[in-house]
Amino acid sequence: MSKSAATIRASRPASGFVGGVSHRYAKSDEGRNVPQGKRFGMKQLMALCLALLAAVALPAATQAQGGPLRIEITEGTIEPMAYAVPDFVAETPGASQYAQQLARVVADDLTGTGLFREIPREAHISRVTSFEAPVQFTDWRTVNALVLLTGSVAEQGGRITVKFRVWDVFAGTELGQGMQFAATADGWRRLAHKVADQVYMRLTGESGYFDSRVVFVSESGPKDKRAKRLAIMDYDGANVQYLTDSRSIVLAPRFSPNGDRVLYTSYQTGEPRVHILNVGSVQSQILPNASGVMSFAPRFSPDGSKVVYSVTTGSNTDIYLMDIAGGAPRQLTFTPSIDTAPSFSPDGSRIVFESDRSGAQQLYIMPVGGGEPTRISFGQGRYGTPVWSPRGDLIAFTKQLSGRFHIGVMRTDGSEERLLTASPLDEGPTWAPNGRVIMFSRETLGAQGTSSLYSVDVAGRKLTRVRTPDGGSDPAWGPLQ
Repeated sequence: MSKSAATIRASRPASGFVGGVSHRYAKSDEGRNVPQGKRFGMKQLMALCLALLAAVALPAATQAQGGPLRIEITEGTIEPMAYAVPDFVAETPGASQYAQQLARVVADDLTGTGLFREIPREAHISRVTSFEAPVQFTDWRTVNALVLLTGSVAEQGGRITVKFRVWDVFAGTELGQGMQFAATADGWRRLAHKVADQVYMRLTGESGYFDSRVVFVSESGPKDKRAKRLAIMDYDGANVQYLTDSRSIVLAPRFSPNGDRVLYTSYQTGEPRVHILNVGSVQSQILPNASGVMSFAPRFSPDGSKVVYSVTTGSNTDIYLMDIAGGAPRQLTFTPSIDTAPSFSPDGSRIVFESDRSGAQQLYIMPVGGGEPTRISFGQGRYGTPVWSPRGDLIAFTKQLSGRFHIGVMRTDGSEERLLTASPLDEGPTWAPNGRVIMFSRETLGAQGTSSLYSVDVAGRKLTRVRTPDGGSDPAWGPLQ
């Protein structure tokens, strides 16, 4: 699970190695150097409609006669953009086993957003047999594909290389330049996610979230003897790996900004303590200066240098801030109440948290150095587990109202509250790296109840269960790799 890092610059050809995947760009565009006319004029329009997701109305992709593809905002309905992904071309004998698998993962990523609709493979007229062959655009227009993705895969010496191109079918032009990624054979799924991220970026002007990981609590066994251990997985539930055993209860794991460490709460000593784990070595220790007290609900600062967490003394719970490098923790709240679940703003200047200082759980925001907080939640019910969006525009939360639990979002001033889900027990939201999707845990009631992970977009429209080998709770989304 070790990961090396490299910077990929958009202004010139570059190569690097990130998490076992090497990249070679003919001319790396990263979604920036693609000519505007070859994005269907979509960047501004898609940005507009993504901003309007909050109003439930969603983008519909249409084509004016003889003109560029446009995005229309319809009244509460969506017409996803139609695209086609033929199986990738196997350029070497050993690549045949990956050709279809890669295309399927890319398609699952794109379709899973709800913004794109795949043209079924059985409807394809053209069969792509060579990556370099001219595209028969007429055949793809006939099946109403607006976008075509073609790719190839080669295998040599245990490494596979994937090349791909994205085409505007009606204009008959390529969107950006072709790219290629390479990795060891066991990293083929990451290659597919990277391709999907690039396609998503070229069509929306937004960064993707498919090549990312989630740390969570894997749960197994009966409800009254539930075994819990930390696990890490791809965003779609694949490639699950376990970070701890089940001898001690673990709760609330949180990734560091670059994904190399995980904070979590463990009952290994008999009382809750904040631990920090190195993902590469899978070694953990009690967070310095958090020993000897009941500490929990930790979270990294955006630059990874500090940790904010809660400490309980007697019947009181307050929020503390500490430097990982050392030094005494600093107490930020002082009221006789339960203040917990802190989360930094993306710029690190503010902290949102939950508190019962008003008599019931509500959400508050305070400066990172402490001081008088401002209450932002005023609706009916109780609010908890707030998490600031990576975009800085929204705060996700758990809400309990009339015996139901909801995952919701609101503006940072508390306005425009929207509830995205409802069930007997939904809780613990976490944001995708691009701030467009939220993952959370849902538990069914009764003695045989189980916990599962779900994701939902910020419009509350696309609810998806994330498949894991066992039950899951407390997800925390990591950065784009």
